Amino acid sequence: MFDLTGKTALVTGAASGIGEAIADVLANAGAFVYLTDIDTAAGEATAARLSAANLKVKFLALNVADEAACKESGKTVLEQSGGLDILVNNAGIGHVGTILQTEVDDLDRLYSVNVRGVFNLTKAFLPGMIDRSSGVVINVASIGGVVAIADRLAYCTTKFAVVGFTKCLALDHAKDGIRAVAVCPGRVETPFVKKRIAEYPDPEKAYKEMSATQALGRMATPQEIAASVLYLASDEASFVTGTAFEIDGGFSGI
Repeated sequence: MFDLTGKTALVTGAASGIGEAIADVLANAGAFVYLTDIDTAAGEATAARLSAANLKVKFLALNVADEAACKESGKTVLEQSGGLDILVNNAGIGHVGTILQTEVDDLDRLYSVNVRGVFNLTKAFLPGMIDRSSGVVINVASIGGVVAIADRLAYCTTKFAVVGFTKCLALDHAKDGIRAVAVCPGRVETPFVKKRIAEYPDPEKAYKEMSATQALGRMATPQEIAASVLYLASDEASFVTGTAFEIDGGFSGI
């Protein structure tokens, strides 16, 4: 089950955290995986680690907010691999604050990556998928794209947009053989989250409070999110499209 042998995938934000775990699990399932990230050094290091484990991966430096760069990545993958089967739009950034604590520049910064980045890369690869009548687009949104989270106005605004984008994409292109799904994680214990927690006055208290927001009483691991992506990318999920796949430990209420 969940065999991706012969498939080609691309994962954005793959240098660390959820993106790294997704690239790892897809490659272990047999896919050739393009890892992309704006952090070239970290991305190349991740690709080298996976290559050393005899996995088929390649790193491409990419800023998803750059439309021209996204189009160029589409051309590169087409020339090198003949096209793409699985696109995972994982790259994203965050912001803390209510509307009164959020500037227009903050909203624009998040929108450029979280929404326009998903748009740019999907548009770059979708025509090739349509030509082959086959393709899966998996957008990593957030439980903050399904329910509101206090003090996360800009972040939730963009993640709700990602969920809406995914549903429209699925509806518009179902007859073209395209599936689109939004993965909506709760809090995940990534290196980024750990770094943020360490900046709190009382890191231990902050960790416990963040863990307690999930009904299961803990944060997810990146590997748990990656496992859901593997399922959704596989033929076993061939009847799954247009949904917001919540993997949140009960964050949104049971």
